[in-house]
Parts: sequence; structure tokens; C-alpha cells
Amino acid sequence: MSDQIKRSVTIAGHRTSISLEPPFWDALKELACRRKLSVNELVRKIDATRTEGTNLSSAVRVFILYEVQKRAATPTAPGPSDAEE
Repeated sequence: MSDQIKRSVTIAGHRTSISLEPPFWDALKELACRRKLSVNELVRKIDATRTEGTNLSSAVRVFILYEVQKRAATPTAPGPSDAEE
């Protein structure tokens, strides 16, 4: 048995549910907050761009993965602990 959490969202006026593991829900909430969107609205945007036949929960996970990869690839300014001595 997995530790997935199922939540309902509304897309195009229809209720549907997606099941994600807690870390994915946390990441989805964070990404929605950064974009100043509700989780429901972000899921609607993900749904609008997913390939036909792709499971919505899978599309959300892939979206989160891409966003995390983009963030990891973005160079950041060195912090105090990164300064050369």
C-alpha cells in the first residue's frame, strides 16, 4: 500500500481527483505559491498542457520534476559559506 494522498480538484467545471505522495503535494503547493496561484489553478494549467492519454497524477509529478530540475540548473549567487578564503 502506498502513502499517496487523494485530493479533488475542479477542471473545466468537472471534479476529478489526483493521488500524490506527500512530498509531491508539498512541492505542488510551493510551486503554486511562487506563481501566486491556487493549487487547483496550477493543476488546471498542468492539465491543459498534458499529452492526451497521460494520467493527470503522472503529469503533475513530471511537471514538478521539470521545475525542480530547472531550479537546480539555475546558477545562484555564492553565499557567505561559498566564499573563497
